[in-house]
Amino acid sequence: MRGNPRQRGITQVKRAIRKTIIGRLYPFGQYSHPVSSRVERPAVSEDKAWLLRTLLVLQSPRAVFAAMRDDSAASAGARQEPITALVLLAGVATMLWAPAVGTLLDDPRRDGVVVAVLAFIVGGLYGIAAYWIAGALLYFLAAAAGSEGSYRRARHIVGFAAAPLGLSLLLWPVRLSVYGEDVFRSGGADSGAGDRVFGVVMLVALAWALVLLAIGVRTVHHWSWARTFAVVAPIWVAAGALAYMCAR
Repeated sequence: MRGNPRQRGITQVKRAIRKTIIGRLYPFGQYSHPVSSRVERPAVSEDKAWLLRTLLVLQSPRAVFAAMRDDSAASAGARQEPITALVLLAGVATMLWAPAVGTLLDDPRRDGVVVAVLAFIVGGLYGIAAYWIAGALLYFLAAAAGSEGSYRRARHIVGFAAAPLGLSLLLWPVRLSVYGEDVFRSGGADSGAGDRVFGVVMLVALAWALVLLAIGVRTVHHWSWARTFAVVAPIWVAAGALAYMCAR
């Protein structure tokens, strides 16, 4: 039986292809099952995921803090760099509102470069110190309320909650464009009612950060709001006292 002429033609073509270079590189009959041509998307790395959550915490904080329930070494290490950036930015932004900053250029030996260096160094150190102290306070308060979480995770909750304070640093280019170096001199143009608007925005950023702290504690621990408020209330009071001293 000679078979179907069409089938014989296909067979002859296959045999001819096998004799070519392409046929040897890609021979027929290698796969016994159908091969999918779908391209799998590469998985997002843990480091990149936490970098994206740095911005997402301002929009969907519950999703970010829920991911923080994983306190493994790998997950904690992946969120260390974003937290460091948030803490440094928040420290610089907060330090710039200290009363002493408003008199830095009263000394004629100082200039804008000195102010920038002092803001970065002193602000960064202030942010790091506040991060460790506030994290320790949150850890002990949460432990007293029945938490079994680690000190590391308590610090990380504080770090991500500080995101609005870091964001408030964007106010300073606007403030400097309006008042110039008077921001760092006593009795300058920034002493009027107009500059109070910037102060109010900074207070809003602080309140936002404190709300994120409460959301983070409640989400990570699966607590009720009453239990959460009992833990974060002392931190709120301490933050309010510091804000009052800076506003005077």
